[in-house]
Amino acid sequence: MATNPDRSSYFPAIEKKYGQPMSYWFEQMDEISDRKYQEQIDFLRENHGFSQAHANAVVMYSRGSTSARRVNTLDEYLAPFDETKRSTVRAIFAAVTSAYPTAEVVIAWNHPMLKFDGQYIFGVSVAKNHILIAPWGNDMIGRFRDRLTDYKLNKKTIQVPVDWTPDAGLLCDLAAARIAELEAAPEA
Repeated sequence: MATNPDRSSYFPAIEKKYGQPMSYWFEQMDEISDRKYQEQIDFLRENHGFSQAHANAVVMYSRGSTSARRVNTLDEYLAPFDETKRSTVRAIFAAVTSAYPTAEVVIAWNHPMLKFDGQYIFGVSVAKNHILIAPWGNDMIGRFRDRLTDYKLNKKTIQVPVDWTPDAGLLCDLAAARIAELEAAPEA
């Protein structure tokens, strides 16, 4: 799996796995340029055995999207949202970074994520009517279920209102549980 968001980072693996230079695959895309995205993906998968990731890289690159990265900073992520959502997200991160000053907000998968000592603690996603908090770790939702009764819970996310006043204690406890989990993990 490519960790570089540039779609071209997949090209060496595509050439090696499917036995043709990228110029060949771009010619194939030119021939079907009038088709919809999914039809182009299906063409590569069904006719040439492409994986979803490789097909997506070729199709999106041929459509002019050279990178999967859309935003690089928290401010860029928050720009399209109203001030209520922006301030809520900032307050969520501030609640934890005030307790863990070395924690940093990064962008991964085009969403803001909190990292501590190089490891993910949780991510945040803004939707139209709510904000999702996605704690990383082993069954964090289950482990904190008794403290999450006021929120809608999904399999791996906590849904909070867009105007939520962050529960700093809860957020810091989620972070502490993840950090303890990481510290207890055996070195790889």
